[in-house]
Amino acid sequence: MLERNELGLLKQKGIEFSDPFDVVTLFEERVAAYIGAPYAVAVDCCSHAIELSLRYLNAKGSIEVPKRTYVSVPMTVLKLQCQIQWVDREWKDHYSLSPYPVVDASMSYTENSYIKGTFFCLSFQQKKRLPIGRGGMILTSDAKAAEWLRRASYDGRTRGRTWKQDPIQTLGYHYYMTPEDAARGILLMDEITNHPLQTGHSADYPDLSKLEVFHQHGS
Repeated sequence: MLERNELGLLKQKGIEFSDPFDVVTLFEERVAAYIGAPYAVAVDCCSHAIELSLRYLNAKGSIEVPKRTYVSVPMTVLKLQCQIQWVDREWKDHYSLSPYPVVDASMSYTENSYIKGTFFCLSFQQKKRLPIGRGGMILTSDAKAAEWLRRASYDGRTRGRTWKQDPIQTLGYHYYMTPEDAARGILLMDEITNHPLQTGHSADYPDLSKLEVFHQHGS
């Protein structure tokens, strides 16, 4: 197994921590400050960031999805037992999943880009501007939502407690970001000015509404 040393590299840079998950919190704080949001919750990918945001909002019924986007987005809508309402909408860098204030910002990572009042979902996939390899984040201005999202992403658990000592009351999902990935994110953020700005556009994607998999599920 390949040994990872991101946590050790952080300590070499003078960043001290007692619990490895403190590094995840630190990464959240740094991304929130950079994007301009009050709160941030790190998860393992953008698709799960979108899913958890919609779960928190108790999404039901139809959700607007651009015909041209990444395939996991409409699949997430179906997984939540909602209906896909395909929209022929052009977008650049980000778009919302109306009627819910959930924004797929997987192609957006720029300073002060947060849209107030939204659940702004980021991606740190290998080809993105902050290429951790795998990871995502939910930015929000809702403190209560951030608390729920943080617990839900971590199996319902509270960071800093062993699961045996934690009176778990939230139904959780195994969607958390590892401390090693968070440490890599911090190390990459220190070099963010060297990373090219990334843009995304609806024209970069095929028309998903034509795929047989969605016809099979009534969309």
